Amino acid sequence: MKSLFSTSGRASKAPPSREIAREKREWKIESDRWRHQRHVEKGYRIKWGYVAIAYLVEFMVIGASLAGAWLFAGVYSDGDWHAFYFMLLAPLVYAAVELCRVPLGILARTQRSYFIRGLAILGIIFAAGVTTKSVSQLGEMMFHPRLMDAARTKTTLKDAQADRATIEDRIKAADDRVASYTAELDQIEKRAGDNAQQLAGLPAQRCEKVFGTNSKGVRYQNLKCVADPRVAALSAGVTKANADRTALVKDLEEARKARAALDRGAADRRVADAEQAYRNAVNRSQLHSFTAMVYGVDPIDVSEQQVHAFLRIFVFLPALCAAFASTILALCAVSTRRTFMDEDDLGAAVNPEAAPFMLDAITEALRADPAVARPTPQITPQAAPQAPPPPAAVIPMSRPATAQPSLPNPNLPAAGAGA
Repeated sequence: MKSLFSTSGRASKAPPSREIAREKREWKIESDRWRHQRHVEKGYRIKWGYVAIAYLVEFMVIGASLAGAWLFAGVYSDGDWHAFYFMLLAPLVYAAVELCRVPLGILARTQRSYFIRGLAILGIIFAAGVTTKSVSQLGEMMFHPRLMDAARTKTTLKDAQADRATIEDRIKAADDRVASYTAELDQIEKRAGDNAQQLAGLPAQRCEKVFGTNSKGVRYQNLKCVADPRVAALSAGVTKANADRTALVKDLEEARKARAALDRGAADRRVADAEQAYRNAVNRSQLHSFTAMVYGVDPIDVSEQQVHAFLRIFVFLPALCAAFASTILALCAVSTRRTFMDEDDLGAAVNPEAAPFMLDAITEALRADPAVARPTPQITPQAAPQAPPPPAAVIPMSRPATAQPSLPNPNLPAAGAGA
């Protein structure tokens, strides 16, 4: 067992095979050369890491937009599942449009046709507009709860202030109503008392016996009472006065309760409580705080116009940045090349096997136009005219392997032929 462990330990500490390392290095060099050659042939190179980051940003924007649309539909669909799913159709289309921005950015850099580049840039602008709409909706939803809380408490404060402003008039009206009911009740009481006194002063009714014979010839005797005609009228007046007094007493009690509720101190306390609630809501609103900081006023004194003007900056500006951020990254992920096999800084070099062919082509061009290889003679007035030099022969720069450089070229003239 000990020998096994020692053998395995020696095997783990053995140096790596140089053949394998050399093959890996050569494979890497060959792969880099092939990749470089492909980039040169295409004329551009794409940094896929940046493209992956751009797509990640796109997927985050799309996911947040769909989640916001789902929550928005759940809040404002009022439980109607038809309306819920109807509200989700447009965000799905917007998400599909947003997914096109990164490919359009790559096309705007890699296409050689200016027309196609123009179409790609136009598509980027359209897709950025869709993204701006989606992200601005998310920004508004972020500020919406605090803004609604501030608006609700401000409405309560305005109601309390209006209530305090009209408290004096309402107190005076309530006092006048109580006094009117009290005076009317006194009149009813007086009228009822007068009717009762008059009714008590009337004489009692008179009763007398009445004798007679009926149709059957039987004699009868009845007691007939005759009352004073004023009794009925006075009794009706007393009954009506009692009914009016009962209804008026009820109205008077309600008026007194309403007057008791009108308290100047209570109105002042409601205004103070509403102001404190509004200040707390404003302090919790980030948008109000930033607006007050920009305009240099107290957060509670910020107007609705100032808040909404700052809301446009806080919503649309980040939305525009989010709309173009991934597209700009995709545009910067493409590096274009000028020409093929014409970039020394990129390591482009002529294949040694192609050198003889290029030299042969140069030689043929020189042989076809000997004036290029022959210098132009300069004639001066002091020098006598000389005989024209013999035609120059072009020496081929690529020679066959079997040629002997020591042998003279039969195409060349003798040394003294031109003398």
